Amino acid sequence: MKRTNLAWITASVLILLTLALGIAAAQTTKIAKTNVEIRQEIIKQSIASYKDSCPCPYSADGTGRMCGWSSAYDKPGGASPICFKKDVTTKMVIDYRKRTR
Repeated sequence: MKRTNLAWITASVLILLTLALGIAAAQTTKIAKTNVEIRQEIIKQSIASYKDSCPCPYSADGTGRMCGWSSAYDKPGGASPICFKKDVTTKMVIDYRKRTR
């Protein structure tokens, strides 16, 4: 086999190997969620865990009406669902990241 053919084959194998490793790494890399996405997920989970029909003021009750002031969010005592981004603390975001590693 000529020296140029061997060099070409070696280069081709290295290129294919590099591409294969790059594709494999891209498939296994977990993209980290942003803080905004985590806050949205915390709100979503909080609302999903509420058993009744009016966790948040912007939720709809059984008849399709907005819950408004009759929501659990606005009632003192009892359940306190997380309904707004401002309710999600930095500690909650950090704890979420720890739980979902």
